[in-house]
Amino acid sequence: MSYTPAIPLSGYAGWAYLKRTMAVQTKAFNAAPEVKSDEAYFRANIGKVKTAAQLVQDRRLLKVALGAFGLDRDIENKFFIQKVLQDGTLNTGTLANKLADKQYLKLSQAFGFGDYAVPSTQISSFADDIVASYQARQFEAAVGTQNDDLRLALNAQRELPKLAAKATASNNTKWFTILGNAPLRRVFEKALGLPTSIGALDLDQQLSAFTTKAKAQLGTDAIADFSDPAKLEGLMRRFLVRSEAQSYTQSVSGNAALVLTQQVSSAVRSRYT
Repeated sequence: MSYTPAIPLSGYAGWAYLKRTMAVQTKAFNAAPEVKSDEAYFRANIGKVKTAAQLVQDRRLLKVALGAFGLDRDIENKFFIQKVLQDGTLNTGTLANKLADKQYLKLSQAFGFGDYAVPSTQISSFADDIVASYQARQFEAAVGTQNDDLRLALNAQRELPKLAAKATASNNTKWFTILGNAPLRRVFEKALGLPTSIGALDLDQQLSAFTTKAKAQLGTDAIADFSDPAKLEGLMRRFLVRSEAQSYTQSVSGNAALVLTQQVSSAVRSRYT
């Protein structure tokens, strides 16, 4: 039986509870039979894999490999994943570099099938790194089945500091990474009060809108600043508070519309009976 994360509250209160109980809950989640079985199989067999073709032919290994990068949905797309893996990332024209979702790029970089003569699967610490990422992603997915906003917050808490710490990337490059990363983009859109329709604008116009709003509402448009836990927590608070308020407004509007419809329907029936 799998472990179901306990989330008794929504919004920022739910986030505070989840953070407070994270150590206990993740330990219980990772001890679940299915997770333990996936972990044990991966550790025992990944060292035998030396090509992308070998990996995609082993469904249990592929499940963990894809799950570690949030790409679980591609478990049936073996040809596509093999292409992403075996082409590598060193050539800018490879498939992993062309895809908008950079999780494929990270997957290919991590395994190294197309980049190096000896892939990363032969490194002693490789299994530990992939398993740790798999466990984190699967816990987030379990949280998401109950509250998708908290899943997005967990993802942002994990991914944003990594992006912020990239000293070689310009601030605009980091923003473009966020705009191209659906989960991170949703967090910033909601936190800054931007409509999803902004995605229809030219990319440079989107960048301008996001940075202007961030400077006004978050006090900074420098992504590097989100390596500061206080800045990161401020973003999470705005995202979750705005999201909960929006959900409440939509719920109230929906209920009001339902009541109005029922009243009209009742009036019509009264008139003709």
